[in-house]
Amino acid sequence: MIRILLADDQNLIRAGFRALLNAEPDMAMVAECGTGRDAVRLAAREHPDVVLMDIRMPGGDGLEATRQIMAAEDLAGTRIIILTTFELDEYIAEAVRAGAAGFLVKDTEPEELLRAVRVVHDGDALLSPSVTRRIMALLAVQSRASRPPASLDQITEREREVLRLVGEGLNNAEIAERLFITPLTAKTHVSRIMTKLLIRDRAQLVVLAYESGLVRPGWAG
Repeated sequence: MIRILLADDQNLIRAGFRALLNAEPDMAMVAECGTGRDAVRLAAREHPDVVLMDIRMPGGDGLEATRQIMAAEDLAGTRIIILTTFELDEYIAEAVRAGAAGFLVKDTEPEELLRAVRVVHDGDALLSPSVTRRIMALLAVQSRASRPPASLDQITEREREVLRLVGEGLNNAEIAERLFITPLTAKTHVSRIMTKLLIRDRAQLVVLAYESGLVRPGWAG
């Protein structure tokens, strides 16, 4: 059962999401709220698997709530999907840097929302290659101004190659096809990279690929 926390300040949206999610046999909405502050409090209490987080809320916005939840050691298993009204690159980039596993626009189709919850719960990032190019290029520019390049000394050359492809937005099946390996082997490489570099999800691997210089704006695709 995927346990979900919904944070959105619009009652109508919460009601619609609640009905949709609770109708699924493998999902349960364990808590809901309308402020970022309450999202942090409820996450600490409920330990949800997935948080659907509105990016703009009173009482602490979704970005700050995401940062606080992702910084909590006892919430290491929690994944956050940011909900947005528009695809604003700056917001999405900041959300990914804060630790979000992906984003959805609020008018997305119900089937896509359900798929997104399952994808993120399984440890994958909800970032399409086209979005990855835009957002990570922006992050790369911000990274050069804010922090030194990450060290990749702990991973092998093969793992660097896999990390570069993750940074381009490829999923495990696409990485397997590119490298002539099985999807299970690709998944194993990704898991090992995360373990070695103490990274919690795939979205953060994408950030690392850009920050370390393995992928640069214009390379992906």
